[in-house]
Amino acid sequence: MSAPEVTVKRGWAVRRAGFWDPAAAVDRVVLDAGDRHRRRIMLNGAQGTPFLLDLDEAVALRDGDGIMLDDGTIVLVTGQAEPLAEIAVRTPLGLMQMAWHLGNRHTDVQIVGDRLRIRRDHVLEEMAVGRGAAVTVIDAPFDPEAVVPQEYKHEHTHDHDR
Repeated sequence: MSAPEVTVKRGWAVRRAGFWDPAAAVDRVVLDAGDRHRRRIMLNGAQGTPFLLDLDEAVALRDGDGIMLDDGTIVLVTGQAEPLAEIAVRTPLGLMQMAWHLGNRHTDVQIVGDRLRIRRDHVLEEMAVGRGAAVTVIDAPFDPEAVVPQEYKHEHTHDHDR
């Protein structure tokens, strides 16, 4: 007697959080921030729904997004709790300065109201405290700001005959 064949559904589109009803989800998939930036990967929902995420290009999935399957159902994306440092500063200017210092170090940062979240890093945490910030250690889903790809081309012409 052979095992029953399992039909694997295809996740072909993303519905962004706030633009669909999560109560309609048939399952949920729990992923950390690193695993939520994908184009193609086999996944299994918490209730056992196997599916192939198969997007045209890599997408940063966010906590609360939905993955549309080829049968019309949607799987909820849930961010896995990760060890984070939440940084609080006293002023809007201090928040901008702290964000600049973290960005200058090419650190993934999540903006949560008037606070910044980063993955635990004792060097960055000490830098933040040294600049007058309060640092609180938390476990929460991490949803860093999306990285914008940059092309560094330097093309121009010179009139070298002058």
